[in-house]
Amino acid sequence: MGDNRSAGVYTRRAALMLAGAASPLWAQSRGTIQPGGHEMGRPVVHFEIGCRDIAQTEQFFGELFGWKMQRGGPASTIDTGSQQGIPGHITALGHEPQHYTMFYVEVDDVQACLDKATTLGGKTVVPPVKIPTGTFAWFSDPDGNTIGLLKRG
Repeated sequence: MGDNRSAGVYTRRAALMLAGAASPLWAQSRGTIQPGGHEMGRPVVHFEIGCRDIAQTEQFFGELFGWKMQRGGPASTIDTGSQQGIPGHITALGHEPQHYTMFYVEVDDVQACLDKATTLGGKTVVPPVKIPTGTFAWFSDPDGNTIGLLKRG
């Protein structure tokens, strides 16, 4: 991929493509609200699986877990067949990153969470990006794992 600048461009482009495919799914999942209207914790609200060959990956997870996929744009929506769990998707971008798994955590303030992650040793991978269903960003933890953040609305 070359230098860090080109890696950032690929990552941001990948993130934008994924957000466009996933935003309808993010709109469906909801955080847990306590009596009195206070949100509990920071729920994991979405997952995604990146791959090189989307058809092969759909077949693998379909046969392994019985998941059903519906193709739409650069991603396939995953129907796990269960009322439990969270929504997700599979995508093949055609460029790096090509193989990864990621989860998204719902937060009240994406930039504040990125700032806190940085003070704890993390790094911003994709700064806040507005999408139709809210704002998202990616950061890496001190071990290099990439995590997504999502604020609805």
